[in-house]
Amino acid sequence: LSKAKIIRVNHSDMEDLRAKAKEAVESGQYNKVMYITDGVFSMDGDVAKLPEIVEIAEEFGLITYVDDAHGSGVMGKGAGTVKHFGLQDKIDFQMGTLSKAIGVIGGYVAGTQSLIDWLKVQSRPFLFSTSLAPGDTKAITESVKKLMASTELHDKLWDNGNYLKAGLKDLGFNIGNSETPITPVIIGDEKETQAFSSRLKDEGIYVKSIVFPTVPKGTGRVRNMPTAAHTKEMLDQALAAYEKVGKELGTIK
Repeated sequence: LSKAKIIRVNHSDMEDLRAKAKEAVESGQYNKVMYITDGVFSMDGDVAKLPEIVEIAEEFGLITYVDDAHGSGVMGKGAGTVKHFGLQDKIDFQMGTLSKAIGVIGGYVAGTQSLIDWLKVQSRPFLFSTSLAPGDTKAITESVKKLMASTELHDKLWDNGNYLKAGLKDLGFNIGNSETPITPVIIGDEKETQAFSSRLKDEGIYVKSIVFPTVPKGTGRVRNMPTAAHTKEMLDQALAAYEKVGKELGTIK
């Protein structure tokens, strides 16, 4: 929408970010340079290196933008990835969804008052969109209040995520390098991944397959998203299904 020039940076590669930032700024081609990153990466569950990103951004005068769709409600005791690192005064744009941890619909952008005022009169997607319904707005408000009042649901989410990850790892599955409750089980081959997802569904466990081009070819996975609402019995049921299907399809021994 902005028609901005896009310069891609290797995933979580701070040396590449520094080199690309230096090149972009010193080229004199651009009035402004912005670095955009997820807070929590949705396919692997890893976390952006925000302290190093901010250091590089300050060195080269970059605008910083964090999409925290998968970090809001999850990182920083619920306050998000930026707050987790104590960088709320350093990040220019923080955006996220209100449909995941918050459990309703819509999204948000957080920043300085002048930034928000500017977006209200300049952002075409905002100008030509429709406001949230009153019922949704009330539900979002109550959900945020609940999140701010207690870390009980946040703590249960992490407990469930850690329990599921440990169980899958013990069974011999490749769960990558997730640092959050997002737990991929990496199968590899696209067709095998889809067959694995289908068999899990037959066993009463709904876990979607994610294959190329959403992830690189040969890294197909099924992505697990435990919540605070899951009980240990439910997670044990899921692990039993994983063990059965994994052995049946030869994914584990």
